[in-house]
Amino acid sequence: MSDAKTKQKELLWDFPVAYKNKSYDAAEVSSFAEKYKTYLDSCKTEREFVKYAEPFLKEHGYVPFESAAEEVRNGTKTLKQGDKLYFVNRKKALIMCTIGSRPINDGLRITVSHVDSPRLDLKPFPVSEDSDIAYLKTHYYGGIRKYQWVTIPLALHGVVVKKDGSSVEVSIGENPQDPVLYISDLLPHLGQEQSERKLKDGIKGEELKAIAATIPFMDGTDEVIQNGVKLNLLHLLNEKYGFTEKDFLTAELSLVPAYNARDVGLDRSLVGSYGQDDRVCAFGAFMAELEADKPEYTTLTVFADKEEIGSYGPTGMSSDFMLNFIEDLTEVMGGNVNRVLRASNALSTDVDAAYDPVFSSVYDKQNSCQLNRGCVITKYTGARGKSGSNDASAELMSMVTRILDENNVSWQIGELGAVDVGGGGTVALYIARFDINVVDVGVPILAMHSPFELAAKYDIYSLYRAVAAFYR
Repeated sequence: MSDAKTKQKELLWDFPVAYKNKSYDAAEVSSFAEKYKTYLDSCKTEREFVKYAEPFLKEHGYVPFESAAEEVRNGTKTLKQGDKLYFVNRKKALIMCTIGSRPINDGLRITVSHVDSPRLDLKPFPVSEDSDIAYLKTHYYGGIRKYQWVTIPLALHGVVVKKDGSSVEVSIGENPQDPVLYISDLLPHLGQEQSERKLKDGIKGEELKAIAATIPFMDGTDEVIQNGVKLNLLHLLNEKYGFTEKDFLTAELSLVPAYNARDVGLDRSLVGSYGQDDRVCAFGAFMAELEADKPEYTTLTVFADKEEIGSYGPTGMSSDFMLNFIEDLTEVMGGNVNRVLRASNALSTDVDAAYDPVFSSVYDKQNSCQLNRGCVITKYTGARGKSGSNDASAELMSMVTRILDENNVSWQIGELGAVDVGGGGTVALYIARFDINVVDVGVPILAMHSPFELAAKYDIYSLYRAVAAFYR
């Protein structure tokens, strides 16, 4: 080997890529992707994620934290290595935990993902009628490009709490026999004026109204009923779910894309689906947590809500629900919570923007993550001057990358676009405020926040392997 090639091998870093990596079994990657697609189709809202998790919790021996803590306080139980606990926060967030062999004061290994995604929420009074068309008015949730949400099939998901306190789950549009909802757009023949709008205003928020019915209520007479189509829509919903227009005031109902996850590319290398930000990272963390058998450090796997709108509210990471759990866990294990927090290390598992050569001007290619190169470590997020970001330390970066290297996990470094173009944030800064070391590790995504995002199966599997290694 020449001196130049020897130096190149010593000093330059050759990105691991999917078609070169021999440490991953191709059949295992494919099998993992199939499980992932099934999960995506089952979890289009944060409530549905928690519901999806419940049978796995039972199967893998997780017990409610409060019942285990009560036994510890009564002196009838001692938490030991391998014990598995969970806590559900208001049916929209979840914490899972596996007790390690080390004392709790040695710190936790924490992973935090979010399970909410951009969508169209229904307004409090959503039902309207105009020209014999009944609409459902929406208020978009999270950062969307509004023009992407028209002329696609939409499904209605959510929960309605009726006046007697009972609740009913709503899901219309997922079964192939179900009807779907639809937001119309102008035909090009009449869209000249609309075409003059800036792209961000091509579709305006108040134009995101979903067509829900076009036939009026029929009572067997020829009497004309005012707002008859609206009445018919409410009648159909009442027949199926038993709620009235007033119940919309207290409901959580959303429109999400009504199609399933699919393989993309003739080589089937990619997964296309709604909601991969950030349910892709949640799935990898969930599977790694389930498989954590007898870890050295106690694991804490958190699935939070509300990240897409700033992590506010009691189920979001700006609240103290994770801190409260750590305090309670530390108390029943006889530790000191301040020592636990300072000694802990965390992964904020969230997606990053994959380099898109079609729109290369908004990226710094050399510092962007790319498809099929493994999970992405994002040292800092934020906008422009790292505003609104956690900036991980060199020590933590070195520790995490050593763990990944020692376990043959493919990884890469990424930034969220070119410096002055834009930016974004994750829950990392909310973890850091508890005096916990944290860095972002996630999956590269193309067309992030669109109704049909793309991720590489190789990268999806790499993220799972990364969390599993972090927990081991």
